[in-house]
Amino acid sequence: MRKSAIAGFIVTLLVSAVVLVAQDPTKLPVPQTEHAWLKQLVGEWESESEMTTAPGQPPQKSKGTESVRAIGGLWVVADIKGETPMGVMTAMLTLGYDPQKKKYVGTWVDSMMNHLWIYEGTLDPTGKILTLETEGPNMTDPSKRAKYRDAIEIKSKDQKVLTSSATGDDGKWTTFMTVNYRRKG
Repeated sequence: MRKSAIAGFIVTLLVSAVVLVAQDPTKLPVPQTEHAWLKQLVGEWESESEMTTAPGQPPQKSKGTESVRAIGGLWVVADIKGETPMGVMTAMLTLGYDPQKKKYVGTWVDSMMNHLWIYEGTLDPTGKILTLETEGPNMTDPSKRAKYRDAIEIKSKDQKVLTSSATGDDGKWTTFMTVNYRRKG
């Protein structure tokens, strides 16, 4: 009896919240200036990347595509496909801005690993570089954790560059991948 009373209360609370929001649309999230930055990522892109897999080894080169769409004025979602030495990789990136945190937020998942990457980041003072930070399995020793940083630099309306870096055992940042994107068409 107590469980059904609690469940009923929760349902009533949720319905009340939905009704209040429906009656007062100002309660809905409104895109901020920071959300506008994300719009420039929307579109169809081709990519060429170089990834360093081990010290002293030549970088591995690959090509790919990225299709980025907006969800309302609050989020962008990127569907990514790329060649790797281990086969074709598919991935999904989400990016938005959280006004309460005053940070960009996002996620990354791909077909080559089972880790959900959760990003938080900021724009540099020029407004051209979005730096996203996350933490996850160390690439050389998955039993350890490492910090990662992805920086998206807008070069022009038709060109962007993604630079991925990780911390080593010494705590120093090392760039391991650079992806150059050109807008299709």
